[in-house]
Amino acid sequence: MSIEGPYLSALIARLPMPEFNLAAYGIAFSLAMIFEAPVIMMMSASTALVTNYKSFLQLRKFNYLLIFLLTALLSLFCVPGIFYFITENLIGLPPEVSHLTHIAVIILIPWPGAIGFRRFYQGILITHGLTKLVAYGTAIRLTSMSLTAFMFFAFTNVPGVVVGATALSTAVLCEAVASKIMALKIIKKLKIETEPVETTLTQLNILKFYYPLALTSLLTLGIQPFVTFFIGQSRMAIESFAVMPVVTSLVFIFRAFGLSYQEVVIALTGDNFINHKSLKSFAIKLAIFSAGSLMIVAFTPLSEIWFKNVSGLSELLTEFAATPLKIMSFFPVLTVLISFQRAILVKSKETKQITYGTAIEFIGIMIVVAICIKYFMLVGAIAATISFVLGRIAACVYLLIPAKKSLQLSKSSIQSV
Repeated sequence: MSIEGPYLSALIARLPMPEFNLAAYGIAFSLAMIFEAPVIMMMSASTALVTNYKSFLQLRKFNYLLIFLLTALLSLFCVPGIFYFITENLIGLPPEVSHLTHIAVIILIPWPGAIGFRRFYQGILITHGLTKLVAYGTAIRLTSMSLTAFMFFAFTNVPGVVVGATALSTAVLCEAVASKIMALKIIKKLKIETEPVETTLTQLNILKFYYPLALTSLLTLGIQPFVTFFIGQSRMAIESFAVMPVVTSLVFIFRAFGLSYQEVVIALTGDNFINHKSLKSFAIKLAIFSAGSLMIVAFTPLSEIWFKNVSGLSELLTEFAATPLKIMSFFPVLTVLISFQRAILVKSKETKQITYGTAIEFIGIMIVVAICIKYFMLVGAIAATISFVLGRIAACVYLLIPAKKSLQLSKSSIQSV
């Protein structure tokens, strides 16, 4: 999945008005992610809660209601009077960027529904050890995205942001359908094997378990418009808007290893965290590998090759993107750490602690980016990346205590038995 960002950014950079279209694509993606945020944790919820057919039905009902609500809200957000008031009056986007962003967000209306749908079924696949099928679904997503993007790129004259948004919407819809089809055998098996089994899982139980996770994602992704607002008030704002999606999409390739590790830990840690040490050892190796690989790119001529030759940035933007990438090069370590911590807390059903940690990250990012831009007059992209790193460090430090406490409680329960 992490290939999507660099691939689409490279196409957009090679189309007319690359700076405006790259900026609009990055902002539209950030806005769509806010509406997607509440369903992102559906994979973790499905992995943790779907144990029989009745729990499957309960969580599916909850998921469908959530998807409907988010799609309705995103559609309302796209009403021109509301959209332009927020993007131009509140955020301060230039009219050229705001118009292109509006088109892209309209195209991305199916995004939250498709993401929630496929993450629900992917969680079921993960629980039953069929992670290869999740990878096959991603291959379908990448293939459909690539074909759509290339056809629009080669045979139309639409703006670059339309190419990117259309490719993304097509891809997630195809992957959602594929995930449902791949999970059908498991669902039939659950229905046959566990039909007589009662479940204590109710809509209220799910809400109590899930709302801290949804709030966590909302806080994590909701920070983007605030950061966008401050970037708009900074020096070299357009250049910052243009390079941010390119930089963050490259970092995401290396963060992806850590992001996917959360569901791995939930699925494999076992009762009372019996496999904790093995998973922790693997996490350390994973962090070293992912961050080390990104640092090799960030601090060598490979970064110039990536930004200029692969991503298609101009000489000016290539040079401009180098420093933000170096600042973010340590971020994959923090991604592995926080995924590991969150997995422990999800498994312990201490999801509120995850929300508290994310709130600390949110507040930290807001404070740091405001100080960097308003008082130190830093370039927007540099201020944003510094704030992302420091905010994540604050969240990881906070989660150390509740995660450790959950592990100690599980060890105590083993000893008492």
